[in-house]
Amino acid sequence: MHIAYLLTGSNLGNREAQMERASAMVSEHCGDILQASAIFETAAWGKLDQPSFLNQALCIRTPLDARALLNGILDIEAAMGRVRGEKYGARIIDIDILFFDKQLIDEPGLHVPHPFLQDRKFALACMHDIAPELVHPVFFKTIQQLLIECNDPLEVWAYEG
Repeated sequence: MHIAYLLTGSNLGNREAQMERASAMVSEHCGDILQASAIFETAAWGKLDQPSFLNQALCIRTPLDARALLNGILDIEAAMGRVRGEKYGARIIDIDILFFDKQLIDEPGLHVPHPFLQDRKFALACMHDIAPELVHPVFFKTIQQLLIECNDPLEVWAYEG
């Protein structure tokens, strides 16, 4: 069994319902959800002329290896109607693997830990909610330290529903 941290995000349609559906599908197809962060809201990152995002971190226990987990996530996104078009564009659902055990993976289409995690306050805020003391296996800093040092100017706030 493996421990993975995922980040879910949505900025189209009923964002909260999309996040709930994604969590349910992750639980059904990928592994048991051990922890889920609060839901956070932020302006879109990378392309600002779109609705704000909701994001949530999930810690899962999975029997899948990293590649199989990625394939499962891509299947969930497709089943939920995600269409990959414009980079950083609006999306019904986005699910990223942030960490997979303490592995460093650099393969075509699969990069773990997520290569931009340390630059995105919204992802760090979600991770901080469930694993502030988790040490990043590349930077050897805790999530809390990375969040404090993050230069991302986008404000992140707790989603009120």
